[in-house]
Amino acid sequence: MAQRSFKYRFYPTQSQETLLRRTMGCTRLVYNRALSARTEAWYERQERVGYVETSAMLTEWKKEESLYFLNEVSCVPLQQGLRHLQKAFANFFGGQAKYPNFKKKHNGGSAEFTKSAFKFRQGQIFLAKCTEPLAIRWSRQLPVGAEPSTITVKLSPCGRWTVALLVDVDPTPLPKSLNSIGIDLGITSLVALSTGEKIVNPKSFKAKRAKLRRVQKALSRKKKGSNNRQKARIKVAKVHQEISDARHDFLHKLTTRLVRENQTIAVEDLAVKNMVKNRKLALSISDASWGELVRQLEYKCGWYGRSFVKIDRWFPSSKRCEHCGHIVDKLPLDIREWNCNRCNTTHDRDVNAARNILAAGLAVTVCGANVRPDIHKVEGQLRNTRKGNKQKLKS
Repeated sequence: MAQRSFKYRFYPTQSQETLLRRTMGCTRLVYNRALSARTEAWYERQERVGYVETSAMLTEWKKEESLYFLNEVSCVPLQQGLRHLQKAFANFFGGQAKYPNFKKKHNGGSAEFTKSAFKFRQGQIFLAKCTEPLAIRWSRQLPVGAEPSTITVKLSPCGRWTVALLVDVDPTPLPKSLNSIGIDLGITSLVALSTGEKIVNPKSFKAKRAKLRRVQKALSRKKKGSNNRQKARIKVAKVHQEISDARHDFLHKLTTRLVRENQTIAVEDLAVKNMVKNRKLALSISDASWGELVRQLEYKCGWYGRSFVKIDRWFPSSKRCEHCGHIVDKLPLDIREWNCNRCNTTHDRDVNAARNILAAGLAVTVCGANVRPDIHKVEGQLRNTRKGNKQKLKS
């Protein structure tokens, strides 16, 4: 049994939109006040405030005359906001994320409803304090017999309303395939496959860059706080949404195809966060969205019974000859084809890397071998250093 989220677009009525905006505003207010209280407690008194303490604070806030409007919305999204803040701090102390930020109104908002705050009857959703069901555009049907355990309503910066239903499903594995594939990620070619196929990078941001520049320039000329600036901000958000939609649509279609066709998928474990520090390549790397592509491959392989293998980032996939195993000393990025000095084989840089990744992935899958060449020092073994000099045989 696994949890899956089904996301749909919906069109609220005027009364529903007013209530949902008020709910999101209250959720944002509670989140920010709790974050401020926790930060102040630590820096002034060196005290750690957890979820229990912030929940008690929320009860007191509801009693204040100036915050009495918190009682006019469902209490569930407010409590869920405090739980999200607790998780954000847990990720921060665990070294997985940065310090939590305050939520801003112009970034849209979200509200999470648990089972006690909504009803799901005959394919219709009734949220707490709403008398009418949400007008959802059911682009795909939920699995038979599935009922949502959590519903998240989200308002994007461009004004788009979406609802995400979290349901428990029993994924059906795909029929086993005899194919295995290695994937090398790139910029000009988004992925190079070990079969020799290259898939061109659609460059979603570059396609809309001129339009985005035009609307951002118009936004910068509007007076702050004016209605015209608000309209211009929405136009900018819509262009960003178009870029995001195009990118995610392409990645979902690509990853679904790769998972359906192959039983084993091997990719490199790239340090994308470090690679975007290169100012010349940061924009192109971010537009390629390698991290999202790998994330989709990983969870889809888990859904459909496929094997997913990540290769060590220090594995010399590009510099190693797939035929004889020789590793060249240097291979600058501007060299896309090269000849092996030992076996005189001509290689396409990306395809050769994909084939080496596949071979390493199969080795890891079969025997759990370590693919990093310099990680193990076996006595009596010759190994090449990074400078290409051969070491003497160990006694």
